[in-house]
Amino acid sequence: MTSFGFGRELVDHAEGAYLHLRDGRKVLDFTGGVGVLNHGHNHPRILAARRRFGENKRMEVHKTYFSPYLAALGHNLAQLLPGDLSMSFFPNSGAEAVEGAVKLAYKYHRGKRNTILRSDISFHGKLLGSGSLTGSAQNTFAFPGIPGVQVFTYGDLASVEALVAAHKGDIYALLIEPFSASTIRWCTEEFLRGVREICTRENIVLVFDEIYTGWGKTGSLFYFMRYPGLVPDVVTTSKSFGGGKSSISAFVAREPVFRKAYDNLNDSLVQSTSTTYYGFGEECATAIEAINVVVEDDYPARARDLERVLKPGLERIAKAHPDSVSSVAGAGALWGVFLDGGPRLLDLVAKLVPGGIAKDPQFRTKFITTSVINALYTDHDIFTYYTLNGKNPLVVAPPLIATPAEAERFVDALDATLSQGLAKLVRRFVTQKVGSLW
Repeated sequence: MTSFGFGRELVDHAEGAYLHLRDGRKVLDFTGGVGVLNHGHNHPRILAARRRFGENKRMEVHKTYFSPYLAALGHNLAQLLPGDLSMSFFPNSGAEAVEGAVKLAYKYHRGKRNTILRSDISFHGKLLGSGSLTGSAQNTFAFPGIPGVQVFTYGDLASVEALVAAHKGDIYALLIEPFSASTIRWCTEEFLRGVREICTRENIVLVFDEIYTGWGKTGSLFYFMRYPGLVPDVVTTSKSFGGGKSSISAFVAREPVFRKAYDNLNDSLVQSTSTTYYGFGEECATAIEAINVVVEDDYPARARDLERVLKPGLERIAKAHPDSVSSVAGAGALWGVFLDGGPRLLDLVAKLVPGGIAKDPQFRTKFITTSVINALYTDHDIFTYYTLNGKNPLVVAPPLIATPAEAERFVDALDATLSQGLAKLVRRFVTQKVGSLW
């Protein structure tokens, strides 16, 4: 999308659910910052918290002085998360949080187990470790990774049981996204409770990756929390955890798991994924206020309000445009529209676009979806995106400060766009955008 023109626009300022461009256009941002902007752009309470921190000249970072901000943030997480998920560590990025969780699981077993399970559609980051635990189509180059990675089928309990039987006594962790934001798929309650039972039985550390889906996005504070009594051994979070302003993440572990791994003077620093900025005061203060806003303004309820518009609206569009939309899926304020114009349209794309830029096997689907995104942006001043994993759906992911009326506006705009026909949208996109690259 950036190659075909979106990256050439200049934004003057951003506020709430809107981007204000330098040419005077006001664009409704329904990307949600790819998970970062549940609070929208420049939330006033978050700006005020960061301003207070600077004006009061608070201590930024020091590894040997006690940080009240770090302590308060860890305390607040322990209050919000279920069970004994109470021991937090705060790296800078989601990928680091995943790596920290995996290190904790390996250390919990004192290095005596060598196998880790991840799903076939996983996305956990792009570092060497988290990248080797990622099964996305983005992994087109074989970098070295951690050893012992075994792959199960997402949502298939039998495939997990088979791997557990094959590697009995050697599995130290199972890593899963309860809701896969990069494919718009999710695990059933039966599957999640099933893996919890298996991991308890086999003493495997169960890690839930909720980096994208945390903080209300799917209608519950974290996706797994819609199922009472379901508690992983570790949960990771990032993106909207920092309120759109702070690059901060967390992995939060059950106290017995954390203490067995690291609760001694010799090993207390081994957990670190990056210690230079650990406890960075302004980042922690920002996250504290971001969580306060989520709780006080009830972001899970806001997501459910948006779902009451998006779910029936998108299902209505799928029925009205069966030749364009193969399916829609989602929860809360995170939905995917799967576009498919059939073989004829795919052939049209192949004819219109030079073969040299179409080596990606998913290129045609991406191109069709980008044509729709382009029309939404050009005709209706609405910005969306598609995922780089799975079947590349058009993602509908408004910030949680968006209103139901704005969701209605999006649904109406998508309906009007698809009414033009995908073939026309593709030809228009080629004429407007791609031709300039030849």
